[in-house]
Amino acid sequence: MPEVAMPKKSVGWTTVAFGDVVQLSKERSGDPEADGYERYIGLEHIDPGELRVRRWGDIADGVTFTNVFKPGQALFGKRRAYQRKVAVADFSGVCSGDVYVLEPKGEALLPELLPFICQSNAFFEHAVGTSAGSLSPRTNRKSLANFKFALPPLNEQERIAALFQAVDAALFTQADLADSLITLAGSMSDSFIESCDEVGCVGDVVTATAYGSSKKSSGGDEGVPILGIPNVRRGHLETDSFNRVVLTKAEIERYKVTEGDVLLVRTNGNPHYVGRCVVADALPHDFVYASYLIRIRVDEKAIRPRFLSAILNAPAIRRELRGTVRSSAGNYNINTTEIKDQAIPLPSLDRQEAFLEQLGDIGSRRAACEDRVKMLRQTKAAVFRETGL
Repeated sequence: MPEVAMPKKSVGWTTVAFGDVVQLSKERSGDPEADGYERYIGLEHIDPGELRVRRWGDIADGVTFTNVFKPGQALFGKRRAYQRKVAVADFSGVCSGDVYVLEPKGEALLPELLPFICQSNAFFEHAVGTSAGSLSPRTNRKSLANFKFALPPLNEQERIAALFQAVDAALFTQADLADSLITLAGSMSDSFIESCDEVGCVGDVVTATAYGSSKKSSGGDEGVPILGIPNVRRGHLETDSFNRVVLTKAEIERYKVTEGDVLLVRTNGNPHYVGRCVVADALPHDFVYASYLIRIRVDEKAIRPRFLSAILNAPAIRRELRGTVRSSAGNYNINTTEIKDQAIPLPSLDRQEAFLEQLGDIGSRRAACEDRVKMLRQTKAAVFRETGL
């Protein structure tokens, strides 16, 4: 990342209202496909906290959106502003009515700085605080127009924007590398599954399966730590944050998580999360687990828990399991019978260990990338603090 001096507030900074220097784009398209547009963006295509647009829809598949956006314009999600959805596309298209297309008004604000102003904590707090509606709160342009912030002179804006862009460029590089390593691990897993002649079912090696506790979180420091869906990350168990739940001694014993347990997501509003699993290891606390998860215990003389988790997370197996997922009341579910019936490779323990060693090397490299992403996000937060945006 290039060295850029951290700008400080100085002479020339002025307090302005957002509406004085920013306006909504009024460009519309009654027939996007005929007008030459190929892609559209809905709220679901904008990732919280990331300015890049990496997903979109195809206009040829049909869309009713008419708001036109161009490269460089800031796209702000006005619905559920607490999700912190701001993006900048590098292509033209149309977007949802729940996305404001923002651009500078006049010459006072540098276009490159606008997206970062929209990413600031102060802007989001204002947007959330002025949102109306209970189930799907929305902020409006008049409320956003009243947001006040300190605007530096243009030369300072250039330096601040350059610093943000440098941090984001490094962050995107590391995030892309981490994603590539995940794809590589998935390809290796699929190849291993296809090449393995020794095949069985999950049920052949499982000694016990059980659903977790359905007790609600205590909402504070009372009770025992409980693991849920947010703790089941891609390939590892996240234990830095967790809720707590008040249970009896018998319930704690019943739902206790021990080293080597495989925790699998059994229900979620997103079918792609169902079936995702991790192995419990290096636990910093005595944990129990929630009813959204299934605890799987295995015969370690036949299979390593980490091997089972890796195989169940393989793209090929995930696709097969999704075929058994059922929808109910807006959620997608899988049960223990379907999991036990899933066919998996069952090679010797030596082959399992060799495979895990290969995956472990990729996992270590990915973890290093993710650590750098965390560091860069902290750096970006520091830029926001130091610049006062």
